[in-house]
Amino acid sequence: MSHRLLFAILMMFASQAFSSDVSNARDALSKKDDDASQDKSLEEVFEATENNYSLMAKDQTSLSYSMSYSYSADQRLNVDIANGQVRSFDVNPSSSHSITNNFSYDYGYANNLTIGVSVPLSIRYDSIDTISGSGLGDVSISARYQPYAYVPGEMSKTLNGSFKTKTGDSPFRTIAGKKLPTGSGYYSMSGGISLSKVVDPVMLFGSGNVTYAIPETGVNQPRSGAILEEVKPGMSLSASGGFAYSLSYDVSLSISMQASYTNKSTYVFRNSGGTYSEAQSSASMSGVFNMSLGVRVSPKTITNIGMGFGMTDDAPDIMLSLSMPIDINGLKAKQ
Repeated sequence: MSHRLLFAILMMFASQAFSSDVSNARDALSKKDDDASQDKSLEEVFEATENNYSLMAKDQTSLSYSMSYSYSADQRLNVDIANGQVRSFDVNPSSSHSITNNFSYDYGYANNLTIGVSVPLSIRYDSIDTISGSGLGDVSISARYQPYAYVPGEMSKTLNGSFKTKTGDSPFRTIAGKKLPTGSGYYSMSGGISLSKVVDPVMLFGSGNVTYAIPETGVNQPRSGAILEEVKPGMSLSASGGFAYSLSYDVSLSISMQASYTNKSTYVFRNSGGTYSEAQSSASMSGVFNMSLGVRVSPKTITNIGMGFGMTDDAPDIMLSLSMPIDINGLKAKQ
């Protein structure tokens, strides 16, 4: 075999090996169908951060846990007036702490309809009166419906509704000054719409909701020498908006603003003489600024750590939150 023929054979094998390496490298660098993309990562970040906006596939199930802590501080004025004269005046600092552990279960009834139930366990403590309360909160049932299929690049629209029970300890049933309530004390219904859109490299989202509280009758609670007979909570309007940004495939950031307005509530009292009188509370406005950091702890799991600040007098001063999915074999999504 001549040197030229041997050289030609070696060059042929080298060319084939080089072509094979180039082909393998091209295959390795090309994006597969199951690889993560920027839009897919934003969708995962958004769904993990704002669960109210995400829908599940049919027959898919999900169980998640979230913990939130809020702190409110204020000043209480105690004024004793007799015959038009101020007899005593005192300013007492007030601070209250609230911890809520929430377990949420969602089920994909259809590809465009998700139903769920949320079970909160609450702990509350008031430092000024040194009283506390703990137990089951108000269980709520929710539904989310997407009227149109999601189209990449287009705005996604989701209708949502919920019904909140009064399973928690009612403020109209507990003895004032002895125990703090863990629930609202009345049934309520809410509905609204949620919007989201990917604008590379962020996802924008917003929502609007209206809540109607069903009046609570037959309260029969002693209050300042009279009997509280009926409570008519005011209607509430709320809105939120913000964005989610994927810093990488493992870390994400979400920033949002929430605002709510609650109309006056009416309280009906029965006086000692058998007559009835009404009292109204003032309307309230609450504004909150939220930030959330999402960290991917596994290929399919994102844990969120949030922090919020109240921007109005009626909002909590500080809020901390933690949320994560719970992986249970019996609740895993069908493949």
